[in-house]
Amino acid sequence: MPELPDITLYIEALTSRLRGVRLERARVASPFLLRSVEPSMSEAVGAEVTAIERLGKRIAIGFSNDLWFVTHLMIAGRLQWREAWPAKITRQTALVLGFTSGTLLLTEAGTRKRASLHVVRGRDALAAHDPGGLEVGDATLAQFRAALSRRNHTLKRALTDARLLSGIGNAYSDEILHRARLSPVALTARLDEQAFERLFDATRAVLDEWLARLRDEAAGAFPGKVTAFRPEMAVHGRYGQPCPDCGTQVQRIRYVDNETNYCPRCQTGGRLLADRALSRLLKDDWPRSIEQLEHPEE
Repeated sequence: MPELPDITLYIEALTSRLRGVRLERARVASPFLLRSVEPSMSEAVGAEVTAIERLGKRIAIGFSNDLWFVTHLMIAGRLQWREAWPAKITRQTALVLGFTSGTLLLTEAGTRKRASLHVVRGRDALAAHDPGGLEVGDATLAQFRAALSRRNHTLKRALTDARLLSGIGNAYSDEILHRARLSPVALTARLDEQAFERLFDATRAVLDEWLARLRDEAAGAFPGKVTAFRPEMAVHGRYGQPCPDCGTQVQRIRYVDNETNYCPRCQTGGRLLADRALSRLLKDDWPRSIEQLEHPEE
């Protein structure tokens, strides 16, 4: 799922290409995408783009007639830019928007169609799509701690709760927790001041560093390789590979649609966290520490 650095890059690319230009035509190619009925998307045809904003992980395109297109890309949705209207609409294409400056496509791979588009009128209706999470880049440590302390959750869940923090998902939460040297299952209510400070600093640093990296990679072009799995990441998507800091094998906790990756030596004091599937299968054979994992015969 595109997260804050990726969405920010999309916002910047769209702003440079769309602000002040007119929407000439629009087509919803997937019956699963459009989730609203009134107002009609056709009302935006002929209007100029006046704003492009981020609401958590959502992208909102505002028009001169006070309409907004609010898109959530979910896991498999991606944006593409073309100079002209496509000659053929592929099966993965969910939305095509033709502007005087070029064409924006929303594509979604796979069979589980989760990406969404809402058409709303006015700022009040737009605000209803904002989950309200804290913008960490603009926040103080006190505000950060207050947001995470609203509910007693595991750190993994708290970081990815859009009502608490804005724009962070599965991938960058793994990277943040590794940088902060904190367990993904540690509870927010049990963090001391030093741990909160490490988490705050790590959150800002990881997001800022990845945004800078993605900007350098794009070099002004429209972002074409938006992915949650990057070889430069420390732990996310690197199960079984060595931690770049200590060399210990990266471990995982798997659940329905994704997994949490972590380094047991850097983050959990050498303890292996129970994987729901494997630990139930292996029972007493499930290793409890990195020593048992690396030296099962002892």
